[in-house]
Amino acid sequence: MASDKVVQVSDSDFAAQVQQSPVPFLLDFWAPWCGPCKAIGPVIDELAAEYEGKVKVGKMNVDDNPVTPGKYGIRAIPTLIIFKGGEVADQVTGAVGKQQLKAMLDKVL
Repeated sequence: MASDKVVQVSDSDFAAQVQQSPVPFLLDFWAPWCGPCKAIGPVIDELAAEYEGKVKVGKMNVDDNPVTPGKYGIRAIPTLIIFKGGEVADQVTGAVGKQQLKAMLDKVL
C-alpha cells in the first residue's frame, strides 16, 4: 500500500514531475514481481513522510515505463536515484537500509 505522499511517475510525466521539481526528488525504480522492491516499499513510504516538504518521493514501475530506466541505465531493481535540479545527485541499487537512504538524502539537502 503506497503512501499518499509517494507519487507514481511515468515516462510521459517524468520531466514535469522529477526534472522540474523545485526540491530534490527520490525516485524508486521497481516492479510488482520484485521481492526486494516490495521489502523496501515501507521504507520509501516512511522517508516520504519524514522528508515531506523537503524532498519529493516517487516510484516508477519499470515494466510499464521502459524509456526512463533505459535512459538512466537501470539494470537491476530496486534502484533509487536522487535527482537535484533535474540531474542525478546520487544513486543506489538494492534493498538498502533506511539509514543509508537518509544519509544520501541529507547530503543533497
